[in-house]
Amino acid sequence: MELQALPSRIGQVRRIVSAQLRYWHMDSLIDRASLGVTELLSNVHRHAQPDKTCTVEMELLLDRLKVSVYDRDPRLPVVADAAPLATCGRGLAMVAAMSESWGAVPDGESGKVVWFTLPAPSATAQAAWDRRPRLTTAEPAGPRFPEVALVEHTLDSHDAERTPARSTVPG
Repeated sequence: MELQALPSRIGQVRRIVSAQLRYWHMDSLIDRASLGVTELLSNVHRHAQPDKTCTVEMELLLDRLKVSVYDRDPRLPVVADAAPLATCGRGLAMVAAMSESWGAVPDGESGKVVWFTLPAPSATAQAAWDRRPRLTTAEPAGPRFPEVALVEHTLDSHDAERTPARSTVPG
């Protein structure tokens, strides 16, 4: 889903994420996924240049949910130490704390992708397998960014293989 990261649109995306997770019977992930996507979109709204255009994507992998936000600003985000009374500066720290893993990678010449993963409930992931919309027909065989070193922060190094199809949140 492509959008302008404006406060009113961020709320709409949060509702779309919630609806998609309910459709996949993954209600237990709604709060954390909504918080994570809100924080990533808020960062686009606050920091992205030259504009606030971005794309939100959700992927249901074999054992985890991956939420990605693509924008046109090539600067990678940095987790900052917020002062105790600061009113901002804690978003990425919250994403890191509530997610299984997160990271950021450059996306082409002038953009980046910031993403996080959440562990999928095992029974739910299997039951939802056949109900997932198939919005794209093919995926590249290799990694998406083979020439770029991945900046990743993870709680465990366990990798999941991609499922045959990829889901993008419909707009």
